[in-house]
Amino acid sequence: MTSQKKVMVTGCFDLMHSGHVAFMNEAKKFGDVYACIGNDENVFQLKGRYPVNHQYERKYMLENLLAVTECRVNKGFGIIDFLEEMDEIKPDVFLVNEDGSTPEKARICAEKGIEYKVFHRVPHGNLPVRSTTSLRTECLIPFRIDLAGGWLDQPFVSKFYSGAVITISIEPTMEFNNRSGMSSSTRNKAIELWKTEIPTGDREKLAKVLFTFENPPGTKIIAGSQDALGIVLPCLNKLNYAGDYWPYKIESVDDEDTISWIEHHLFLVTLGPRHSGYSVLDDTNITEAGAKALADATEDCWKAILAKDVLAFGQAFTASFDAQINMFPHMVNEDILSQIDAYKDKVAGWKLSGAGGGGYLVLVSDKPLENAIQIKIRRKDTN
Repeated sequence: MTSQKKVMVTGCFDLMHSGHVAFMNEAKKFGDVYACIGNDENVFQLKGRYPVNHQYERKYMLENLLAVTECRVNKGFGIIDFLEEMDEIKPDVFLVNEDGSTPEKARICAEKGIEYKVFHRVPHGNLPVRSTTSLRTECLIPFRIDLAGGWLDQPFVSKFYSGAVITISIEPTMEFNNRSGMSSSTRNKAIELWKTEIPTGDREKLAKVLFTFENPPGTKIIAGSQDALGIVLPCLNKLNYAGDYWPYKIESVDDEDTISWIEHHLFLVTLGPRHSGYSVLDDTNITEAGAKALADATEDCWKAILAKDVLAFGQAFTASFDAQINMFPHMVNEDILSQIDAYKDKVAGWKLSGAGGGGYLVLVSDKPLENAIQIKIRRKDTN
C-alpha cells in the first residue's frame, strides 16, 4: 500500500468554525494532515491579544477532527513560527489560506522541496464564509492605508516643506496583523471609544475626537492625524499639511469609478508584523529636499489616480516610498528589499504599509497577482 503524502497546515485556529473544518477537509484531499498551531504568546505578539482558547484546548479540538492526523503547538515566534515543526514532520505539501500566503513561506517551501498550495476560502454548501474575526465581533470600524506622502502629517517633516498624505479607508474584511501599518493601534483606540462602529456625525470632528483620545496631554510620541482621518473618513482622501498636526485642507473623492479602479489595481502581500523593539526614527535624515521629494511624488500620485493611469500611479507610488526611505532608512531592511525585488518586474509600483519595518507589501498592478490580498475600500455612507 502506497503511503499517504504528509500535508502541513499552520495557523491560530481559535474559536473553531465551519471555515476551519472546510480548510482541514480541503487539506485532507492531498494527504495526511498535520496541523501546527501558534502558541499563545506568539498569537499575542502577532495580533495584539491572546486567543480565546488556550493553545492546548485548540490542539485538542483540532486533533479530534476526522480530517486531522496530528496537531502540534509551534515552538517558534513571528509569522514563520513553524520551522522546527516543519523539519520534524517533513511534509510533502504545505497548504495555506489565501490571506496567510507570504513570499517567505513560498521561498522556504521551494528551498525544502515542499509543494506550496494556496486555498481560496469557499464555504460548504449554503454556509456563510467564516473567520475568527467575524465570530469574535461584528466590528465595522475600518483600517486605513496611506497610498503616498506618509510622514508629512508629522510637523517635524512638513515644517521643512508642505505636502499631502493620500489615504484610503479599508473595510475589515480580514484580520490584518497588528503593527503592520494599517493603523491597527488607532483602530484599537476607536474600538475602545466607539465599540463596533463609528457613530453618526461630522466626520472630521469625529476624527479629531479619536486623534485627541489617542494622544492625550503628555503623550511623548504623537500618532499622526492621518491615522484617525484615514479610519474615519470614507473613500479616498488627500490630507494637506503645513507644519501642523492637523491638515489645513482635506480633499475627498467618493465616485464609484475611481474607488473601484483603485481596488482593482492595489494588492497586498503579507510580510509579517514589525518587531516590538523596532524604531523607524533611528538615523533619520529629514531635509527640505527630502520633504519636497515626498510632497512632489504625492502630488503626482494624486493626479495619476484621478486620471486612472496605472503606470503613472505605480511610478509615483514608488517615488513616494523612495522619498520616505531616503529620510527614514530604517523603514526597510535587507530581507524586505529582497522580497520587493521579487515583484519589481511584475508590477507597476510598490511600497510598504505604514512606517515600514514589516507589515504588508502594497503593490500596484494592471493585472491580478497570484496569492495577493485585494482590499475593499469603505464607501461613503449617509451619516
